[in-house]
Amino acid sequence: MDLTPDLLLHGYSIGIFPMAEHRDDPEIFWVDPRRRGVFPLDGFHISRSLARRMRRGGYRIAINEDFAGVVDGCADRAETWINSEIRALYIELYRRGQAHSFEVWQDGALTGGVYGVALGGAFFGESMFSRRTDASKIALAHLVDHLSRGGFTLFDTQFLTEHLASLGAVEISRAEYHRRLDRALKQKASFLRPEIASAQEVIQRNTQMS
Repeated sequence: MDLTPDLLLHGYSIGIFPMAEHRDDPEIFWVDPRRRGVFPLDGFHISRSLARRMRRGGYRIAINEDFAGVVDGCADRAETWINSEIRALYIELYRRGQAHSFEVWQDGALTGGVYGVALGGAFFGESMFSRRTDASKIALAHLVDHLSRGGFTLFDTQFLTEHLASLGAVEISRAEYHRRLDRALKQKASFLRPEIASAQEVIQRNTQMS
């Protein structure tokens, strides 16, 4: 499949996303899950242990400081669907301002993060990684809060894993997903406008919504 950044964005707008079987497979195919994972932006679960870890600090949240590094971190595993063409496509979307990375830095090193695509009021989370304990959980806690403050209404996780479910993600039908997607695409949101919140602010807002 000859994918372009514009075709990739069109795919997201109609509810499908690309994958490869593994990093060395040049073939890319579209995926349209029967059941879709989403994070309710008012339903992220910050456990007591995660809240304690966030309050301890020792990390810094950043946006788009090392987008390619986040993609590479996500691909740095035994099995990955991120091949060289997919990597190049998302880096091009990042250069166009349509893909973003949400990063956790500790001791000057990138230790965790999430990257995805923003369209209207929808954020399509592509993948995440963690090199230190709780780094991806910290990234997600801050990201969900950030998306909510930025005016987003849909956080698509593609699939529901046990890890995501433990943090509050849920599974919805394809039909319900398309209803939410249609509404979200008509809304205006900004990934870059909200300031990065402190851990205490994230925890406090999360407590108020739960």
